[in-house]
This record gives sequence, structure tokens and C-alpha cells, in this order.
Amino acid sequence: MKEALLWTDGRYFLQAEQQLTNRWKLMRMGEDPPVEVWIADNLSDEAVIGINPWCISVDTAQRYEHAFSKKHQTLFQLSSDLVDEIWKDRPPVNALPVFVQPVEYAGCSVTEKLKELREKLQHEKARGIIIAALDEVAWLYNIRGNDVHYSPVVHSYSIVTLHSAFFYVDKRKVSVEVQNYMTENGIDIKDYNMVQSDASLLASGQLKGSAVNGSSHGENDMNENSKVWIDSNSCCLALYSKLDQYQVLMLQSPIALPKAVKNPVELDGLRKAHIRDGAAVVQYLAWLDKQMQENYGASGYFTEAKGSQKKEHMKIKLTEVSVSDKLEGFRASKEHFKGLSFPTISSVGPNAAVIHYKPEASSCAELDADKIYLCDSGAQYLDGTTDITRTVHFGKPSEHEKSCYTAVLKGHIALDTAVFPNGTTGHAIDILARIPLWRSGLDYRHGTGHGIGSYLNVHEGPHLISFRPSARNVPLQASMTVTDEPGYYEDGSFGIRLENVLIVKEANTKFNFGDKGYLAFEHITWTPYQTKLIDTTLLTPAEIEWVNAYHSDCRKILQPYLNEQEKEWLRKATEPIAARC
Repeated sequence: MKEALLWTDGRYFLQAEQQLTNRWKLMRMGEDPPVEVWIADNLSDEAVIGINPWCISVDTAQRYEHAFSKKHQTLFQLSSDLVDEIWKDRPPVNALPVFVQPVEYAGCSVTEKLKELREKLQHEKARGIIIAALDEVAWLYNIRGNDVHYSPVVHSYSIVTLHSAFFYVDKRKVSVEVQNYMTENGIDIKDYNMVQSDASLLASGQLKGSAVNGSSHGENDMNENSKVWIDSNSCCLALYSKLDQYQVLMLQSPIALPKAVKNPVELDGLRKAHIRDGAAVVQYLAWLDKQMQENYGASGYFTEAKGSQKKEHMKIKLTEVSVSDKLEGFRASKEHFKGLSFPTISSVGPNAAVIHYKPEASSCAELDADKIYLCDSGAQYLDGTTDITRTVHFGKPSEHEKSCYTAVLKGHIALDTAVFPNGTTGHAIDILARIPLWRSGLDYRHGTGHGIGSYLNVHEGPHLISFRPSARNVPLQASMTVTDEPGYYEDGSFGIRLENVLIVKEANTKFNFGDKGYLAFEHITWTPYQTKLIDTTLLTPAEIEWVNAYHSDCRKILQPYLNEQEKEWLRKATEPIAARC
């Protein structure tokens, strides 16, 4: 009744400090006590703590209950969301259409995916599974939507049993074409709100499919297959509460890994999408370089000179938002473009130190030739999802900025060139990207890499490359995608991040100790690094060779997508660098 606290992780510390009013207290995850510990310590014995059970996972609820039990505190499931009751001007829900993702991009039919899923259910003696993660529902049924900005998913649930499959969705979103597609694949479409009562029917073996897919009987094989599979990290407490806890099989979703390990069609699509995307980013940087010189008197992308100033008769004013809109325009001209994959982080100077900075047109900064510019952006294409970060300077960077940029680049290269045995997790190799920064007493407060969806979520698990304990859970496997994005952020001054998307591949090693098999990475992102920001005295000969080879590949791969002026800019941007004494 007397306090308001907000918990967030290291990516958002600076942003929260700027945006929270003094009525709020910022709680820094990893530094301050976790939410459940604070509640247990600060609320009275036998206190009741309300939650919306639709908005909290089983994992989180159980962690809270364990912490609260020490003082006999109770977690209470509210029947309505209290925020909903005071949010009077909440925008109405739009019924945006569901659409089918063709198998030519998905690479695997729904029939095949359901067959594999049911084999796993049978193996675990499970009667059925409740799927709550939106990207898992979309991937399993080869459908996409527009219910979540930047992620082509549908607000929906799925229940799959040994004989039936159900899709819970607002039926206004389903066209006749999608209805026919679902029927052909043996999937019943049911109203979104039916999922809770159907979870109860599943638990009792009474959930019935339609006669169309041959499943008019109930799932009443109670003895042989009596378990209900849920992923406790994504299934909400509201659905879990409808099950008998003794029959629940709590394991990682059997869809998580097949979705993360891309099939050959998905990999081919991702490679092609990243080439088109790289061309768009190069067009953007070439355009921005010209604009900075013409409007701000900047020395430009390739040369160093300080003291640049706005020209008296500036043609256009460049802001963080206006230039990111231009980048979106370049992407929109590319084949299969469907939208952005997240809000572009277009950030100048001190704003670049805010890791997930989001510029607003009314308050964003103007570009400045004497400050670093960081641009983290991505797009959704029918054949793949992209995510790329480049950091540039259009004036004269300081020696400190150069040494920081070079340390980030060294970590970026170290991860890209890593070779490691099968069974290695992202937790084990996260250190590779940090060591060059650690040598100077520097670091960054975010993970080094996340999976990427195939025209799905730009952040995809279950694997990741990070210092966080959860990165120990899932080993990296061939055909997974993962980003390589170390950074360094100096509050109030600048931020640096470099990001490519990698595909995990089998490594061709001379030996094979322990018959484990070894893995390596293939980078599929194509945009040059600004050589003006590189202090070549800090690079090894092997790192210089890596940069030159990468730039040579960029030039060959992207040229067909560029006009003559853009080709010339790219040729200059990818000229070989040499060691400097």
C-alpha cells in the first residue's frame, strides 16, 4: 500500500532511471533482492499476494510459493486483473487475420510435425500436451499472424493429443482458407476462451476431437497414457491449475528444440534473407554517410576530422527516428519483406549507452558528427528473421572510443571463430567474447547471443550464449542459429555493439577426441565494420586476416543488389586493412 517497485535486468537499468518517476523504486536484478525475496522479507506473516494466473508461468509461481512459505504467506489467484479494472481507456483488441506459412518456406509440413510430436508423447506416456508459447503454436501449425508487434505470431493456444489437435483462437481471425487448411490437417479450431475448460477435459481423458479427423472418441486411454505434458517455463498457472499435479509431466517443450534446430529449407531462407538485409543496411550507411557530409559538414565514414558543424543552409535535419525510418524504407524495398523484427535502436552518443534505447520522434536526439552512432535493427522476411548491429562515427573518434570498439570487435571475432565439442553450452563460450574487454577492466551487462526464428520471434530459445545460469540448460547443436553481439557502454557518453547472426555447423577438425564431434560457426550477416574505428595495433595478424576475408565476402555477396554509387561506397568500406606499428 505504501511502496511501488519495478524489477528489471541490466539492459534496462539506465532507461528505468530516466523513465521512472520518484514514486517508484528501481530494483536491479542481479544486484538487489529478487521480487519474491523482497516480498517475503517486507510483507507480514500470513500476507496474501495476488497475481493474475494467466500472466505468470508455473515456474515463476512455484518459485514464489517456495519463498513465501517461510512466513506462511499465500499466493492468491485473482479472478480478474486489477490493472484491467483501472485501465479505462485501454485500446480495443484488433482481430487481425491468421495466415498460412507455405511449406516452401517452412520446410516441413504440419503432418510431419504432428507425427514427430505424437511419437514424443507416446514415448513419455503422455495423453496430450498444452502448448502456450505463441511461437511454438505458430511453428507447429505453420501459421503466422500480426497480434504482437514485430513478431508474426497469433494470440492462441494449442492442445495436441495422441489422436487430435486443437487451435484456440479468436475465430474472427480465421478465414475460410485457413479454416480449410486446418481441417485438411486434422486440427479443430475452437474459441480462445475454451482452452481452460478443455484443459480440464484433457486431464480427465474426456477431450473430444471432431469426427472429421477421425477423433470423435475421447482421449480415454487413462491407464496407458495418463500424463499431460506442460513446459513449466511457458505454461501459465491458470491452465496448470486445471490439472491434477500428479499427472503433470513437467519437461521442456518437445517443440522448442525442433524449432531451434533449423531444417535445410529454413537455413537456406535465413541465408538469403540476410543477404537482402545486408544490402539494405549498406544502402542505408552509404546514404547516411552522404547526408552527414552534406548537412553536417562531417568528414564522413572514411576520413577523420573534428570540428564539423551543421551547414547554414541545411537541406534536412537528421534525427534518430528520421534516419531509422529511412533504413526501414530500404528494407521495405526488398523481396519478401513483412516488417521490422523489433523497434530499431537508432542511438547517438549517450543514448547509445542505453542498451535497449527506443527513440521517440518528439524527444529523440539529432545526429551529431562528433558522436558515435549505434544502430541495432532487424526485419521479418517470409524466408527468415534478421538482427544486425553496427556502430559508426562520422567525425573523429577518440583513441578511447577506438580501443573500446576494437576490444568489442576482438570478442566478436573470437566467438565467430570458436571451435568446441558437441555438448558445449552457450554458458561455456560466453567468456570468449568478454576476454578482450576484461583485459582492460571492461564488460557489458547483457548476454552475448540469442537464437533467431525463421520468420518468427527475433529472440528464440531454448539455447543462448550468456553468463546467466539458464544458458547452461541446452547445449548448442548443428543447424541452430545464434547471435554474436558483445558490446561496451559508457553511461552518459557512448555505446558500442557489433552483432552478426551465426549458424552452428559441424567443424572439420584434424582429430576427434572422444568421438564427440566438434562444432563451429558460419556467419550469415553481411555488412562491413567501420575500419576508421579499428585500432589495428590491437589486432593480431589472424584477426586482421579475418576482417579482410569478411570484407572481401561482403563485397562479392552484396554488389549485385547495389547501384553504382553504392558499389563504390562498399568497395571503399571493404578495402583491406594492414597492421600498423
